[in-house]
Amino acid sequence: MTKNGKAKNGINKAKHTKLLNRKKNKIKQQKERNKQRLKALNKKINERGENNKINAQE
Repeated sequence: MTKNGKAKNGINKAKHTKLLNRKKNKIKQQKERNKQRLKALNKKINERGENNKINAQE
C-alpha cells in the first residue's frame, strides 16, 4: 500500500530545486550581461577605429 500524506522529502526537494534554478538563472543573467557589455565595447572600439580612419584620410 502506498503511504498517505505528504511526500517524505517533498519540501526539501522543492527548496533544493528552487535554489538550483535561482543559481542557474543568476549564471545565465551574468553571461548575458557580459555579452552585452562586450558588444557595446566592440561597437565603441569600431566607431573609434572608423573615426581614426576618416581623420587620417583628411
